[in-house]
Parts: sequence; structure tokens; C-alpha cells
Amino acid sequence: MSLQTQVMDKMKAAMKAKDTVALQALRAVKAAFLLAKTETGIKEELSEDQEVKIIQKQVKQRKDSAAIFLKQGRQDLAEPELAEIAVLEEFLPEALTEEEIEAVVISTIDSLGATGMQDMGKVMGMVSKKLTGQADGKTISMLVKKHLT
Repeated sequence: MSLQTQVMDKMKAAMKAKDTVALQALRAVKAAFLLAKTETGIKEELSEDQEVKIIQKQVKQRKDSAAIFLKQGRQDLAEPELAEIAVLEEFLPEALTEEEIEAVVISTIDSLGATGMQDMGKVMGMVSKKLTGQADGKTISMLVKKHLT
């Protein structure tokens, strides 16, 4: 079952349960899916990788907003953002620990024969592709830099 179908099913359940927070988050994801489909101008369905990236982007936006609200002492505005994050994370693959990500980074560096920072782009591309939806780009970048210098 595609993520779009899962989002729609969850949206119906949220409507029946009158869960406004979940409904708001799911509607935003549905809108992002529709926007991505019309952006390309093709009638085909989005790939699972594209769907995961869209949901990750939605989660990241909410995390950034919640961080800003908390920094400004606005707990009342941060709470709905954090609740929406919890709803959206149900659709993402389980995130890897930093140690697991580091193991993938090291094995990729070894397999590519990367020796320095000039190879960072190649390593980042391979690791990002392997860990789609399971790791944050900032963490991957930090670990690649650590092992290439």
C-alpha cells in the first residue's frame, strides 16, 4: 500500500475521531503530494522515495517551527507542531541510530575508495540513496566530513 493511500486512510480515521491535529497534518501532506504530482506534469503516481521525501520535508518544517516557538517561549504554539510531527513520523521508516549511519558511511567510503574531501559528493550521494528516509542529511554530512578529513 502506497504512503498516499495510508495517509488517506489515516485522514478518514482522524475525521471520524474528530482529531483536528492529525487531520491538519495529514491534509498538509496530502496537499504536498498533490503539488508534487502536478509540478511534474505527469499522470503517474509518485514513487515511494518521493513520498518519503515529501513527508520528511513536512516533519522538518514542523521541527523548525517548534524550535522557533520554544526559543521564543511560546509553548502554546509549539505543542501542536510537536503533535503533528508524531502523526507524520508514523509514515516514515524507522530512523537509524548515529552508530548505524556511521557504519554505512564507513563502508561506503571503503567501497568507493574515497580518500579526502574531494570525494565528499560521491560519498554523500551513495549514503543518502542507501539511507533514504532513515537518516537526516545533516547527520550524514557531519559523519562523512568526520571520516574524510
